[in-house]
Amino acid sequence: MATFTAPRTAEPVPLELAESGRARRRGLLGREGIEGALLLTPASAVHTVGMRFAVDVAYLDRKFRVMAVRTMLPGRVGLPRLRARHVLEAEAGAMERWGLRRGVRVTVRDL
Repeated sequence: MATFTAPRTAEPVPLELAESGRARRRGLLGREGIEGALLLTPASAVHTVGMRFAVDVAYLDRKFRVMAVRTMLPGRVGLPRLRARHVLEAEAGAMERWGLRRGVRVTVRDL
């Protein structure tokens, strides 16, 4: 399983990768929650239509720097972010615990 770290994460965070078109379209739909986070790549926008829980969304540039972090309630459609190449999704509140905010660089390790 892949993991990611950021300057304030105490230990590596489990990371699921959604690299195919089908996996990106499915995202977190139909789930009750997620352990860790989901990385959609390539991606520049997400929606929460049909989701069962609120999510934190971090838009990342090509160097995996956080461009913006938003909390999205179920049933919302997010606008595309220019220059975003990846989107990191997790349960609402997780990004703050991990210290993810604008300008922070995320390091992804594929194990």
